[in-house]
Amino acid sequence: MTEQVSCSQHDYVAEDRCEGMDLLVTRMGAIRAGSGEFGIIPGSMGTGSYIVKGLGNAKSFNSASHGAGRKMSRSAAKRRFSTKDLEEQTRGVECRTDSGVVDEIPGAYKPIEKVMEQQRDLVQVVAKLKQVICVKG
Repeated sequence: MTEQVSCSQHDYVAEDRCEGMDLLVTRMGAIRAGSGEFGIIPGSMGTGSYIVKGLGNAKSFNSASHGAGRKMSRSAAKRRFSTKDLEEQTRGVECRTDSGVVDEIPGAYKPIEKVMEQQRDLVQVVAKLKQVICVKG
């Protein structure tokens, strides 16, 4: 791929032109997905990520979701899941599986495939990346 892929920055304010107006657009949990712009939409620490090309949907202010998004809070995930669950859900991915990252377990996130399906009018999938390593601080 010769195009540059934008980082997955997802909480920011940027100057943008929407509906013929110069605006400051706040994107929280979202990426810019202007027409032809490449981006990365990650899943959880145990699922794949997507390289996408924006479709420039004006109704979304040229935006798309940043990733899978949580379906449960961090504290709820810590109560519900164990390190054994984390090991099972991240099998095949080299990553931390200690209690310090149980709140990031894939089961705490929405299914990335469904999220991608719901934003077909915002981005075109260019490639799906298979996760083999995940580095959490």
